[in-house]
Amino acid sequence: MNFGDFLDNNSCSGGGARIVADIPFTSNNNMPAGAIAPPRFLAQSLSSKPMFNSPGLSLALQTGMEGQGEMARMVENNEMSNVGGRRSRDEEHESRSGSDNMDGASGDDQDAADKPPRKKRYHRHTPQQIQELESLFKECPHPDEKQRLELSKRLCLETRQVKFWFQNRRTQMKTQLERHENSILRQENDKLRAENMSIREAMRNPICTNCGGPAVIGEISLEEQHIRIENARLKDELDRVCALAGKFLGRPMPSSSLELGVGGNGFTGLNAVIPADFGVGIASPLPVAPPKTAGISVNPMERSMYLELALTAMDELVKMAQSDEPLWIRGLDGGREVLNQEEYLRASSPCIGMKPNGFVTEASRETGMVIINSLALVETLMDSSKWAEMFPCLIARTSTTEVISSGMGGTRNGALQLMNAALQVLSPLVPVREVNFLRFCKQHAEGVWAVVDVSVDTIRDAHVGAAFPSSRRLPSGCLVQDMPNGYSKVTWVEHIEYDESVVHQLYRPLVSSGMGFGAQRWVATLQRQCECLAILMSSTVPARDHSAAITAGGRRSMLKLAQRMTNNFCAGVCASSVHKWNKLRTENVDEDVQVMTRKSIDDPGEPPGIVLSAATSVWLPVSPQRLFDFLRDERLRSEWDILSNGGPMQEMAHIAKGQDHGNCVSLLRASAVNSNHSSMLILQETCIDSAGSLVVYAPVDIPAMHVVMNGGDSAYVALLPSGFAIVPDGQGSGDGSLLTVAFQILVNSLPTAKLTVESVETVNNLISCTVQKIKAALQCES
Repeated sequence: MNFGDFLDNNSCSGGGARIVADIPFTSNNNMPAGAIAPPRFLAQSLSSKPMFNSPGLSLALQTGMEGQGEMARMVENNEMSNVGGRRSRDEEHESRSGSDNMDGASGDDQDAADKPPRKKRYHRHTPQQIQELESLFKECPHPDEKQRLELSKRLCLETRQVKFWFQNRRTQMKTQLERHENSILRQENDKLRAENMSIREAMRNPICTNCGGPAVIGEISLEEQHIRIENARLKDELDRVCALAGKFLGRPMPSSSLELGVGGNGFTGLNAVIPADFGVGIASPLPVAPPKTAGISVNPMERSMYLELALTAMDELVKMAQSDEPLWIRGLDGGREVLNQEEYLRASSPCIGMKPNGFVTEASRETGMVIINSLALVETLMDSSKWAEMFPCLIARTSTTEVISSGMGGTRNGALQLMNAALQVLSPLVPVREVNFLRFCKQHAEGVWAVVDVSVDTIRDAHVGAAFPSSRRLPSGCLVQDMPNGYSKVTWVEHIEYDESVVHQLYRPLVSSGMGFGAQRWVATLQRQCECLAILMSSTVPARDHSAAITAGGRRSMLKLAQRMTNNFCAGVCASSVHKWNKLRTENVDEDVQVMTRKSIDDPGEPPGIVLSAATSVWLPVSPQRLFDFLRDERLRSEWDILSNGGPMQEMAHIAKGQDHGNCVSLLRASAVNSNHSSMLILQETCIDSAGSLVVYAPVDIPAMHVVMNGGDSAYVALLPSGFAIVPDGQGSGDGSLLTVAFQILVNSLPTAKLTVESVETVNNLISCTVQKIKAALQCES
């Protein structure tokens, strides 16, 4: 409905001002001399009240005024009063909607007594004009004079019509908002009225909090009755909190000694033992800190479910970490432990539901000594950034979704949080595992901590309707115990159910044995990283370091640059979220070769342009140690490195990162083939542990490396990494290796350029030729 129509049909501002002036006097034979005929209205009135509200005029009409002189004076007086009213109302009429403004003569011409009244014409806007007006109103409800002038010219309207349309449109919008607010207030009023009635009903039949029977009110005021009822409810909730807290903290919580007196603070003693942000999803009077969210929010019901799940998962983790046979049995080779599924199902009930159809179980346990104390390790595991830095080759991406409890007393005891992570095996043949899980930390004794993870997809799926994941993490994690020599004894348990069909046949034995995502790999990586940190923090430089010309700041800059290089290499192998990769499908590329491309723009750590990444995995009949030694030896590099032009390599600098000679960062120099070519520098990082090894390298600019070795910022050194990832084949013989070869190459220096088929074929041929050279070199050696 047009707001201007509403004013025309329901307002008397226009017609009421002209009733006396516009209506001619007529004679009526049935009326006394000097009387006037009833007026003929030009506009219909909505009011049922008499049109003439003046008592004198109404009386004259009823009694049939006796003299024309008196009637003339009354009419003259009424006309004079209506002139002022007519002017003010005519001015007010200008604010009516432009869609209903009248065309024709002005109000002064119409009010002239010697001219007959003229029927006024109404102008309605066309749908196109209304659409244009509405469109501008959404962008600018208060247009200025220039905007109104332009709009009037474009729509063939008067400027005044445009002005009035916007005035009425704003009034209409304000009215709609007021109606909406009134509706909300009425709903709130109804809720308060219902709550008031329920409270009054409860106060009519009060219950004694001591005996549970009817209470004698006596002289107790209504306010005190309400407080006593509220106290009884709070006491019931306090008992529930204490029961959960006792289970949460591993010791009974006193509740009966707490007095919930009227006007007193009965929670003073409880705050000393309950974490300040211990929220369990009930209306508790305990102080609860607002959760730190990063994308989703946890409602009170979910929070209570998460707490119960965390406590159950913690009990199961401790049992699996400390139990031996019959829960864990040794394999036929006497080495790796195997979980007895029948004993597990008999002793534990599935805390996240039954195993989905088609899923297989992967369970592993590993114990090792690590150069780190329990508090530092727990802090690392509870911080998503530090956790990713500690396990760079295992974790492609991680973040904390929600902090439900940050612990108590400034420690991580009782910390509970939601997290998500992408776990990887460095091969394009093994998909990244996306997991959403709950991480719970608890101190069991002095110097003894446990951190448990458990998937929460079954809880989240019920609310967000997400697709079922391809893997689920059953209670997994580690038990950490401090040792007197500064070490910690870490017992790690990994228990996963996953869809085996998404894993390539070549890697299924490795993954099912637990060496791909299992406990052995977590512990081995943790030992290697902690050993590296201990060496870097030591004031003494290892004897085998060849970095005399590098300052202490230069060593740190080189290690930071090598870390970025290795992280980018891992991201290019598995297409993690470090960069946005686009997978390519071409006919001229081998089936097992993964080719991806991305644009590098405004990244100081990379050359600008189109970056192409290609990776593949093959099986080789050699041991992982022999393959690693061959690839990291700079003297043998010319046997497989096509880009080295067959020339020898020399190690200019060597920075040790562990006790094993293979854990280091090196700076290699390729001798020039002739005097016209300058030497090329290659930054290389190698690392090895019991779960696998890495050889990552990248050509670097000579002037930039001089800046880095003098302690300069390494963030501005542009590089694209390539390299190898080596893991056992999982067969148990130790005579086979799985080798992943990956290259990242700048195929065009313009980010807007199109990728050509020749570039893809070149990278594919580079990978094939490198693999063939490695196979030929190893066979010649044997």
